[in-house]
Amino acid sequence: VADPVADPVTDPVTDPVAALVMAIDLGDHSPSSLQSALSLKHRPNFRENYLYPAIAAGLVEPTIPDKPQSRLQKYRLTAMGKALLETMRKR
Repeated sequence: VADPVADPVTDPVTDPVAALVMAIDLGDHSPSSLQSALSLKHRPNFRENYLYPAIAAGLVEPTIPDKPQSRLQKYRLTAMGKALLETMRKR
């Protein structure tokens, strides 16, 4: 039996989510600026594979949680996201 590549219980961070965490770094960023930083053009792909999994994992949070569709919405790292960023930098 081969070892799984990513155990969903112990390793919820996938490559796209890790790339998003690195792109956000510190500060607030709009979805379009994050898409540009990751060199992505397809918005649904960005949301489904990068943004939503990072939010679900508790690594990223919206700056306006009451209005998820706001044109002023930006995203930032949570405390857990910042801790992950630090561990990725140490590698």
